[in-house]
Amino acid sequence: MKELDPMVFLAVFQEIFGLFFWPLVAFVVLGLLAFLAILMRERSIDPRRLVWSELVGLGGGFVGIWFMMAITSSRIEDLGGPIDWLLATGIWAAGAVEATIAAYIVLYLLGFGHRTMAPLMR
Repeated sequence: MKELDPMVFLAVFQEIFGLFFWPLVAFVVLGLLAFLAILMRERSIDPRRLVWSELVGLGGGFVGIWFMMAITSSRIEDLGGPIDWLLATGIWAAGAVEATIAAYIVLYLLGFGHRTMAPLMR
């Protein structure tokens, strides 16, 4: 394997995630599109909404690790070498980022942020 083929990654991820792969891809893409739509509409990131979303994102990282352990029938004890820990860290980070984005979108839809702070600022 002297050259890097992106299709290999696609095949490996499809094998690992099974039926969950394409719904996860759709969730990530739709989440990013919704987040970009919110950014274009508001033209800024609301700091209060972002902080609460980041707190939710911390838990999302652990949900990502749990999800990995559940679908691969692995345990923490199975993490042996540095690449295993690097992969687990990457999965935690991906879960945290996507949970942060999803929480930001949900908080926006619930009206948390700019609109709730406006009466207090007057």
